[in-house]
Amino acid sequence: MTSDRLFVYGTLMRGFDHPMARLLAAHADFLGEASCCGRLVLVKHYPGLLLSDVPREVVHGELFRLHVPEELLHELDMYEACGEGFPEPTEYLRRLIEVTGADGVTSTAWTYVYNWPVAGLPHIESGRFLEQ
Repeated sequence: MTSDRLFVYGTLMRGFDHPMARLLAAHADFLGEASCCGRLVLVKHYPGLLLSDVPREVVHGELFRLHVPEELLHELDMYEACGEGFPEPTEYLRRLIEVTGADGVTSTAWTYVYNWPVAGLPHIESGRFLEQ
């Protein structure tokens, strides 16, 4: 199973001035705000997503439709340091998850899940990286 959608919750969001955020905006259609079940931790100057089964734990972000998914995901894998050639375990893993749009419609999208130990990392209670 695959998807041409990408859920972003941190430095790839539209409100963030970063070259990779600009690359994403140039090669994808913004579909709207979305959320998923999970928790956000603040790693350094960027967040990490931990998936959760607890309905009240929600991470807010943005949903994009990628024009050329394979190419863009390869670029983003390199940015997130989880592409080919990075030592295991990588800091992030690209995973397909269920996301819910602002309209309540659920769809499947790629996202980057944090994969390193989180002991001692602050929890972003709001689930919104840009409001922490």
